[in-house]
Amino acid sequence: MTPETLSHIALAFGLLGNVVSFMVFLSPLPTFYKVYKKKSTEGFQSVPYVVGLFSAMLWIYYALLKTNVMLIITINTVGCFINTFYIIVYLIYAPKKARIECLKLFTLMIVVGFGLIVGLTQVFAKGANRVAIVGWICLVFALCVFVAPLGVVKQVIKTKSVEYMPILLSIALTLNAVTWFFYGLLRQDINIAIPNILGFGFGIVQIILYFVYKNKKPVSDEKISSGLEIKTIETEEEKIPENKDQEIIDVKKLSTLMCSIPVVAKLNENNNDAVDNHLVVEPHVPNYTIEVAA
Repeated sequence: MTPETLSHIALAFGLLGNVVSFMVFLSPLPTFYKVYKKKSTEGFQSVPYVVGLFSAMLWIYYALLKTNVMLIITINTVGCFINTFYIIVYLIYAPKKARIECLKLFTLMIVVGFGLIVGLTQVFAKGANRVAIVGWICLVFALCVFVAPLGVVKQVIKTKSVEYMPILLSIALTLNAVTWFFYGLLRQDINIAIPNILGFGFGIVQIILYFVYKNKKPVSDEKISSGLEIKTIETEEEKIPENKDQEIIDVKKLSTLMCSIPVVAKLNENNNDAVDNHLVVEPHVPNYTIEVAA
């Protein structure tokens, strides 16, 4: 192939990569819509969005130094805006502690980390050396980002559930890795190509795991169906919760409680079908009483 043909093919892969990456950037939108509706972050972490912003800024800096990878600039500029939007929404609705943690991480990665990379490379490196150093930083960081899905893979294998590994997102990430790999390969840029080999590999693993475990019964469900659900019973320091219609007691906890505080539980025979292998305490229901000996 002629250099011109290769350039056109690289452009095609770069454009496709922009489209796929844009869709990946938008994938958290349903999550943030829920956050907006409920006015709460509900335990969601800010780490992926701060890391995403840092990564996008790093690639823009590299592309500006490289000068011939404009499509890297376009998509990562979009990524900066979208991740900044996610972080702002997170800060608005997160509880105080989570908000402080987010601001600390933002300061550490964006202000200090990115600031040091730009400052040191501008002062101590020049020309091709500067491009090479920033390129290697991008490569190492991208590899670390692609290793992150190992946590999800471990969770899927442990729980036998693919609830937290949506197949469409896994396919999108795999396709994204493929397009950018070929873009980097055709541009002869190993800093773009190499990390996406790892990304493609992890994407394939996630897709395989999805089809292996999609029809499996989650481990947590099996534990619940084969035994009693576990709820802690509080004694002297921990009082029994009030104003609850139902409390499910673990047998071991019950035995411990009975050693220190004798408890007599009377179950109405008509409620046997309802409890279904659980011991239910209903303090405010007339047919069920708890008698505590003095």
